[in-house]
Amino acid sequence: MFSGKRIVLGVSGGIAAYKAVEICRHLVANGAHVTPIMTTGSKKFLGELTLSALASERVKSSLWEDDDPIPHTTLGQQADLILIAPATAKLIGTYAAGISNDLLTATLLASRAPVIICPAMHTEMWEHPAVQDNIRTLKNRGVFVVDPEDGQLAGGDEGKGRLAATDLIVSKVERVLGPNDLENLKILITAGGTREEIDPVRFISNRSSGKQGYAIAAAAVARGATVTLITTVEREAPPDVEIQCAESARDLQAAVMSCAKNHDIIIMAAAVADFHPSKIAHTKLKKTSSFKKIDLEPTHDFLVDLGEDKLPHQTIVGFAAETENLEKNALEKLFKKKLDLIVANDVSAPETGFAYDTNAVLLLSAETKQSIPLADKRVVAERILDAIVKIRQNDY
Repeated sequence: MFSGKRIVLGVSGGIAAYKAVEICRHLVANGAHVTPIMTTGSKKFLGELTLSALASERVKSSLWEDDDPIPHTTLGQQADLILIAPATAKLIGTYAAGISNDLLTATLLASRAPVIICPAMHTEMWEHPAVQDNIRTLKNRGVFVVDPEDGQLAGGDEGKGRLAATDLIVSKVERVLGPNDLENLKILITAGGTREEIDPVRFISNRSSGKQGYAIAAAAVARGATVTLITTVEREAPPDVEIQCAESARDLQAAVMSCAKNHDIIIMAAAVADFHPSKIAHTKLKKTSSFKKIDLEPTHDFLVDLGEDKLPHQTIVGFAAETENLEKNALEKLFKKKLDLIVANDVSAPETGFAYDTNAVLLLSAETKQSIPLADKRVVAERILDAIVKIRQNDY
């Protein structure tokens, strides 16, 4: 996500300083070069050695400790982004007032890079008019603020002021550093395999885990889109994604068709069952009963409806999970269903498709063909979105 990006991670002196370790680990794991700056107060809560070991370089905390005579200017000019987590009331007030009294505030003032602050403090402090005035001042200057959450605070208190969750902070970093090429677009994504009920106990389903759909949702939000994810699986929702739940093919159809016209892009990543039982038993079917077989009938392929009813501004993307004749079968679906793009994958290939964290896909449109080799599903999600952006640029 952050390959080649230089991020200054500022840590100020609150009890939530220990959470900076996990934030740093996530940023580095995703390719960022992280330079940590700790205030004097933060060292009361977090060991300098711990953060130095996990960051891309050792902790910096003084204007005078390096050979560089102007470390704040060097850091400020090199940074692609400055992230302050946690940001105390003191740090927020000092920054808002334009005061430079340590390396961190000097770096903030010496940089034109985007800045994200993540406040963390007791509820009374967070709600104080002076703190709220400072927050408004910074927002008006273009500083991004990840508001604190409700939860347990120091001393056993409860209330708003808890540092936002790590995944929410990292998602905000993604969004600020991302290309924002999907900004102002509404995207509808489906994920998971449908369950077709046999009786109150049993159902027919498939191996889909929903991982690829969720990865696309997370990537789309990071690129500025407003995302609705209709899912059949229980997974942790990506930050800032609206979740709707469905179970059967009929449920999914109803949910999608009710809002399809309100979206610019529809990505049908869900594995929708091709068949469902023609009759559903209202009580559990017993072995001792005369029950011997399940009669199946085709589900309605509402992706065809989406293609037929596509609005001029819309882009429709389908998926094809195959075990043979991958390109031939996918192309037939592309044209039959009047799709703009189809994502095809051979689910019989090693480490590909259902349940895996990796995937290898073939992207097909009427004009182009692109093979995406085996990679993490988030990487595959980014390439799918790249293809969608290119199609929309050519069409509009």
